[in-house]
Amino acid sequence: MDMNRRQVLWAGGALGAAALLAACSGSGGTSTEPAATGGKPKRGGTLRVGALGRASAVTRDPHGTQTNESDYLIVALVHDTLTAPGAKTNTVPRLASRWQASDDLKTWRFTIAKGAKFHDGSPVTAGDVAWSLRRLRATPNGASRLPGIKAENIRAEGAGTVVLVSDYPNAELPQLTRLTTFVLKKGTKDKEAGTAPGSGPFKLDWFRSGNARLVRNEDWYGGEVLLDAIEVKIFESPQAMANALLGGQIDVASNVGAVAARTAEQRKDVQIIRRPDDMAMPIVMRTTGGPFADAKVREALRLAVDREAMVKQVLSGYGAVANDILGTGDPAYATSIPQRTRDLGRAKSLLKAAGFDTSKTYKLLTTEDVSGLTESATLFATQVREAGVKIDVVKQESATFWDKTWLQGDLYTTYWGTNDSLVFFASKTMFSESATNETGWKNAEFDAVYRKAIGARDGAKRATALKELQRIEHEASGYLLWGMADGIDLAAAPVRGLPTLPGYGRVQLERVWLAR
Repeated sequence: MDMNRRQVLWAGGALGAAALLAACSGSGGTSTEPAATGGKPKRGGTLRVGALGRASAVTRDPHGTQTNESDYLIVALVHDTLTAPGAKTNTVPRLASRWQASDDLKTWRFTIAKGAKFHDGSPVTAGDVAWSLRRLRATPNGASRLPGIKAENIRAEGAGTVVLVSDYPNAELPQLTRLTTFVLKKGTKDKEAGTAPGSGPFKLDWFRSGNARLVRNEDWYGGEVLLDAIEVKIFESPQAMANALLGGQIDVASNVGAVAARTAEQRKDVQIIRRPDDMAMPIVMRTTGGPFADAKVREALRLAVDREAMVKQVLSGYGAVANDILGTGDPAYATSIPQRTRDLGRAKSLLKAAGFDTSKTYKLLTTEDVSGLTESATLFATQVREAGVKIDVVKQESATFWDKTWLQGDLYTTYWGTNDSLVFFASKTMFSESATNETGWKNAEFDAVYRKAIGARDGAKRATALKELQRIEHEASGYLLWGMADGIDLAAAPVRGLPTLPGYGRVQLERVWLAR
């Protein structure tokens, strides 16, 4: 898998254009929205965090292909991105203290935060940042990581300003710097990237087979870090991680899923941290060929699904019904578009009109990477059979699924752990030129409206374009988004200040403390 899938999954969405176009400062709100915060914060202690991953898939390079959540958590605590998700606005300062766009929305200047230092004591300069972004751009699928930004259009302007020049007007460019823009020292060799000093709130103490110990960075420019250390433990399944939390072996089980939450509901010594509207688990239908290329067939499948039953059975109620539009957490989400509901009669009529062969059995490929993914595929297959469509659910090992099925299969499940930006999904999964267009969808009208939305300086014009973007997606895309899952972490009773923001926001643990 060339694309850094896990980093894209966790990335947050976009800040509204009106806020982005102004020079941004630290007044936009903190980058964390804490959970339990009772009592006065205390300094000290070690937080033991469980995260999903496989030792055989460990990748330590901050710009590498990280399929493990455990790897991404470690990288995000050691290294900083330019911006971060916020509580009051979607994008707030991190390593960049402010940013400013040119009148044509093509040239953006990011100012490096004062006092930012690498863990070896050397200052973070614009030269380090520009070099890191060019290195990121040179990775496989670098164009998708920094869309519209060529390596030669990334430069340092003095010691404190980084300049990015886009190929086209882009009011949303700062949200892209929340993705994989981890900063290394200029000239870091590839073989040293995994151990290179970062500028984040924690320093790497040791790393062994996916497990790590991180210690507090006393000189972090972002403020006081309360914990002495964080120990990250890798788990291959949500169940094993939940059992470790319930058994007192770890303090936090990260992104553990609805089944674990249901098990923990009666435990007074365990906190259930819910992040509503957090994870999308759509069914992907390929639009460029094969049995689902006909728009009538895709609409039939969307009409054959009982969405409320999916949420109730797959998510145990820890979620909400969705309407086949990705980005439901965006303030510009179009609630005015009628909710699609089950209509088996209409579904059968569309299949007949399309000449769909109901005598065949079609494969739905899935993997067990996250809780509920396989269960959603199984229930989907049961439901669409009532419309005459026979589905065989095939579970694949994770590496095989992402290498052979993702971006290629005719019918498969996917998931996205970010949900606060319509533009994020449009650019990453539906724009014709995207390298991660999961359904192979190419729609000239959609592309034109997307360009209009990201290039709009006027808020009203942008809102109109975003609504039109969603209408086209709802009517014609290759996605069947039946529901949104809550993100769920389990935490021991003493844990305080856990972030409740989705995506990348939930790995920001610098304000966490222990009440013991």
